[in-house]
Amino acid sequence: MADEVRVAVASNFVAPFQHIAQAFTQATGHAVRVSGASTGKLYLQIRNGGPFEVMLSADDETPRKLVAQGHGVSGSAFTYALGKLVLWSAHPEVVDAEGRVLRDGAFQRLAVANPKLAPYGAAATEALQALGQLERLTPRFVQGENIAQTLQFVSTGNAELGFVALSQVAVPGQAVSGSQWVVPEHLYTPIRQDAVLLKKGEGQPAAEALMRFMRSPQARQIIQTWGYGLAPAR
Repeated sequence: MADEVRVAVASNFVAPFQHIAQAFTQATGHAVRVSGASTGKLYLQIRNGGPFEVMLSADDETPRKLVAQGHGVSGSAFTYALGKLVLWSAHPEVVDAEGRVLRDGAFQRLAVANPKLAPYGAAATEALQALGQLERLTPRFVQGENIAQTLQFVSTGNAELGFVALSQVAVPGQAVSGSQWVVPEHLYTPIRQDAVLLKKGEGQPAAEALMRFMRSPQARQIIQTWGYGLAPAR
């Protein structure tokens, strides 16, 4: 019998998940309702009784906390994607292929997601720290509440460049606009994006089916085409 699952989705993963949700509905008949926001904001909503059965986080810490606090189902969390950080500008020739623009400093504003709420913001500040540029560039930050707002700041020209998720600019089948530098992964802690079945989804057929579908070859292929890495299947 077809049912509905309500899913809290980290901002960076909303676009790819729309494609997964469509494939999931075609395969199972279950409907999907998506709510996107920063991981930190979704965490607070879930802790305060938000109506979600599944969470797709932008980190692995938040699902662990939800399980420890009794909001997530023990043993259900797994890594569905490995995020990649990119320095991006909407204009060509602003960002070079090695990220030297950060040292040269030929810009006024640098968009970064709030590191306290958004794992990609935390990764960005970690990379800047590793490059020895964090203290010098912090006064130029334009801070987004989440990674979607951060992308908007760059797209609209409120910042000449910014740190966003690769999946936001590497849309499958489309040439990347502007200019970008894919930040080397050794400059920040791996962004392990975990899914977790929430207590409200325990025993719910649609929620449990979605958790299985997220591990399927079909879902993993979609995830990979959006520029994410994959953890070994299990």
